[in-house]
Amino acid sequence: MAKRNIIKMGDPILRKTSKPVEVFDGKLYQLIDDMTETLHAVGGLGLAAPQVGILKRVCIVEYDDKLYELVNPVLLRSSGKCVDNEGCLSVPGFRGLVERPQEIDIRYYDRNGVPHEQHAEGYFARVFLHEMDHLDGILFADKMIKKIIDRD
Repeated sequence: MAKRNIIKMGDPILRKTSKPVEVFDGKLYQLIDDMTETLHAVGGLGLAAPQVGILKRVCIVEYDDKLYELVNPVLLRSSGKCVDNEGCLSVPGFRGLVERPQEIDIRYYDRNGVPHEQHAEGYFARVFLHEMDHLDGILFADKMIKKIIDRD
């Protein structure tokens, strides 16, 4: 495993659409392992492959001490609305209020190509959607309805 550099806003790679994963092999395992090590090193909740310079539909979410490895994730259903604050490892220095669905159902594959479905609500749903947006070149700042300046 290796810690990777996190790409920051302004780099054009963050605005590109990622390509679906077609081969579930050692290269994919290495990418997911490296992303996990990178996420743990910086203390985030999620990380998408474009944030480490790889245009593949892969993201990870760590929530309630469980790691979710999402390959080719798809939003199946969403309902409700909620507004909460978000930040991003690729957009350091501020947070903002973003409206997202309250509940979602997603389908994804794990690193071995096994399909999974996941229901999520509230902030848990928000983290999944935030990471999945990265796969389509969308940053939370694009959806932000109000900026909150960090003082950290």
